[in-house]
Amino acid sequence: MTEFAMMLRQLSAAQKPAKGVSLYTRFVNRPAGRVLAALAHGVGATPNQLTVLSALFTFPALAAVALLPPGPGMAAGVGAALVVGFALDSADGQLARGQRSGSPSGEWLDHVLDCVKIVTLHLVVLVSFHRFFDLPDPAFQLAPMVFQLAAVVIFFAGILTEKLKVRTPGEVPAGSPPALRSVLLLPVDYGLTCISFLLLGSQQVFLTVYCALLLAHVVFMAAFLVKWFRELR
Repeated sequence: MTEFAMMLRQLSAAQKPAKGVSLYTRFVNRPAGRVLAALAHGVGATPNQLTVLSALFTFPALAAVALLPPGPGMAAGVGAALVVGFALDSADGQLARGQRSGSPSGEWLDHVLDCVKIVTLHLVVLVSFHRFFDLPDPAFQLAPMVFQLAAVVIFFAGILTEKLKVRTPGEVPAGSPPALRSVLLLPVDYGLTCISFLLLGSQQVFLTVYCALLLAHVVFMAAFLVKWFRELR
C-alpha cells in the first residue's frame, strides 16, 4: 500500500462525527478535503499552511466579485476557487487530526479566517449588487446585510455551543444522522453558498438563489438558537 493510500485510510479513521452536517459537507467537501490533506502530508505541508492556502483561494475570488462585472467566465472562476478554498478548509483540520498535530493556535487561526471569509463574502455581494446589478428594488441591497448577520450568528453560536457543552467522560459521539436531516441542512451549508457563485453570470438567477439561501439562513438561525439554548440549560 502506498503512503498516500495509507494516509487516506488514517484520515478516514479520524473523521469528525457526521451529526449536524449536510450531504454536501459529508459526501463532497470532507472527501475532497481528505484527498487534499493526504497530498499535503506527502509534500510535508502543515495544517496551518493549508489554512493559509484556503484563504489564498478564497479572498482573491471574493475580491473579483466586488471589482469585476459578473459574467459566465468570472462566475466559473469565482465559484471554483471558493469550492476549492472550502475543501482546503476541511483539509487543514483533517491533516491536524491525522498527524495528531492540532493546536489551540491552529484552531484559532482556522476559526478567525472562517469568520473573515463569511463576513467578506456577503460584503462583496453587497458591493456587486450596488455596482453591477439591475435590482428590481433598491431594498434588495439589504439582503447581503441580513444574510451576513444570520451566517455569522449561526457560525459563532454553533462554535460557542460546542465549547460550552458539558460532556460525560467516555461519551461516544452520535453516529450517522438521519438522511432527511442531512438534506434539510443543505441550504445552510457554506459549500452550497460557494456553489451559488457559479450562477453569478446570470443576475436574475443568482439573485433568486441568493435570496432563497438567505431565507433559509434566517429560518435556521432562529431554530438553531432555540435548540442550542435549550441544550445548554
